[in-house]
Amino acid sequence: MSFLQNGGLFVPTTRPYRLRDEVFLLFTLMDEPETLPVAGRGVLITPEGVPGNRQAGIGIEFLGEGVTTIKIEIIWRAP
Repeated sequence: MSFLQNGGLFVPTTRPYRLRDEVFLLFTLMDEPETLPVAGRGVLITPEGVPGNRQAGIGIEFLGEGVTTIKIEIIWRAP
């Protein structure tokens, strides 16, 4: 999604969200031992039962550039 300014990710979930809902995530990156926090805002909603066998969930745009988003960027760009 080219309009995301600070990156983002898709989180599979059946919990109902609305566009622009603010969310706070705790997750682990690949081989990292620590749990990382990131704040975001809902920019894409895929509800349950959407045609095309798509996963239900929420697309989240990161709010601001913090340590977590920098770590994600480093892993994403690694060969």
